[in-house]
Amino acid sequence: MAKFRKLPVVIEAVECAEVKRNIYDAPASLPQWIIDSYSEVKLVNFPGGIMVRTTDGNTFASLGDWIIRDVGGELYTCKPEVFKRTYEAVE
Repeated sequence: MAKFRKLPVVIEAVECAEVKRNIYDAPASLPQWIIDSYSEVKLVNFPGGIMVRTTDGNTFASLGDWIIRDVGGELYTCKPEVFKRTYEAVE
Protein backbone atom coordinates (compact mmCIF):
# COMPACT_ATOMS: atom_id res chain seq x y z
CA MET A 1 0.00 0.00 0.00
CA ALA A 2 1.27 3.49 -0.85
CA LYS A 3 1.85 5.99 1.94
CA PHE A 4 1.38 9.75 1.77
CA ARG A 5 2.40 12.73 3.89
CA LYS A 6 0.18 15.77 4.28
CA LEU A 7 1.64 18.81 2.52
CA PRO A 8 2.72 21.58 4.86
CA VAL A 9 0.25 24.43 4.56
CA VAL A 10 -0.33 27.49 6.72
CA ILE A 11 -3.85 27.97 8.05
CA GLU A 12 -5.45 30.68 10.15
CA ALA A 13 -7.22 29.72 13.37
CA VAL A 14 -8.90 31.30 16.38
CA GLU A 15 -10.16 29.63 19.53
CA CYS A 16 -13.94 29.58 19.76
CA ALA A 17 -13.87 31.09 23.27
CA GLU A 18 -11.83 34.07 22.02
CA VAL A 19 -14.33 34.71 19.24
CA LYS A 20 -17.31 34.57 21.63
CA ARG A 21 -15.51 36.84 24.13
CA ASN A 22 -14.60 39.51 21.57
CA ILE A 23 -17.04 39.48 18.65
CA TYR A 24 -19.32 42.11 20.20
CA ASP A 25 -17.09 43.96 22.67
CA ALA A 26 -13.74 44.04 20.84
CA PRO A 27 -14.18 42.89 17.23
CA ALA A 28 -11.02 44.73 16.13
CA SER A 29 -9.00 42.21 18.17
CA LEU A 30 -10.20 39.41 15.87
CA PRO A 31 -9.02 38.61 12.34
CA GLN A 32 -11.08 40.26 9.59
CA TRP A 33 -12.11 36.85 8.22
CA ILE A 34 -13.91 36.10 11.51
CA ILE A 35 -15.78 39.41 11.36
CA ASP A 36 -16.65 38.84 7.69
CA SER A 37 -17.84 35.30 8.47
CA TYR A 38 -20.27 36.69 11.06
CA SER A 39 -21.55 39.25 8.54
CA GLU A 40 -22.03 36.48 5.96
CA VAL A 41 -23.77 34.27 8.59
CA LYS A 42 -21.09 31.58 8.25
CA LEU A 43 -20.62 31.83 12.02
CA VAL A 44 -23.62 31.94 14.35
CA ASN A 45 -23.51 32.35 18.14
CA PHE A 46 -25.15 29.61 20.21
CA PRO A 47 -25.05 29.04 23.97
CA GLY A 48 -21.77 27.28 24.73
CA GLY A 49 -20.26 27.73 21.29
CA ILE A 50 -20.55 28.76 17.67
CA MET A 51 -22.23 27.07 14.73
CA VAL A 52 -19.97 27.04 11.68
CA ARG A 53 -21.61 26.75 8.27
CA THR A 54 -19.34 24.72 5.98
CA THR A 55 -19.64 23.37 2.46
CA ASP A 56 -20.24 19.94 4.05
CA GLY A 57 -22.98 21.19 6.38
CA ASN A 58 -23.18 22.85 9.77
CA THR A 59 -20.76 21.98 12.56
CA PHE A 60 -20.57 23.22 16.13
CA ALA A 61 -17.47 24.63 17.83
CA SER A 62 -17.50 24.31 21.62
CA LEU A 63 -15.59 26.84 23.74
CA GLY A 64 -12.28 24.91 23.68
CA ASP A 65 -12.43 24.13 19.95
CA TRP A 66 -10.67 26.00 17.17
CA ILE A 67 -12.26 27.66 14.15
CA ILE A 68 -9.96 27.25 11.17
CA ARG A 69 -9.82 28.93 7.78
CA ASP A 70 -7.89 26.81 5.30
CA VAL A 71 -5.85 27.98 2.31
CA GLY A 72 -8.99 27.94 0.14
CA GLY A 73 -10.89 30.16 2.58
CA GLU A 74 -13.15 27.35 3.81
CA LEU A 75 -14.07 27.28 7.50
CA TYR A 76 -14.10 24.22 9.71
CA THR A 77 -13.80 23.26 13.36
CA CYS A 78 -11.11 21.32 15.15
CA LYS A 79 -11.01 19.78 18.62
CA PRO A 80 -8.14 21.09 20.78
CA GLU A 81 -6.40 17.70 21.07
CA VAL A 82 -6.34 17.25 17.29
CA PHE A 83 -5.28 20.87 16.77
CA LYS A 84 -2.35 20.46 19.16
CA ARG A 85 -1.16 17.28 17.37
CA THR A 86 -1.63 18.69 13.87
CA TYR A 87 -0.57 22.34 13.95
CA GLU A 88 2.28 24.45 15.27
CA ALA A 89 2.59 28.22 15.45
CA VAL A 90 4.41 30.04 12.64
CA GLU A 91 5.68 33.60 12.35
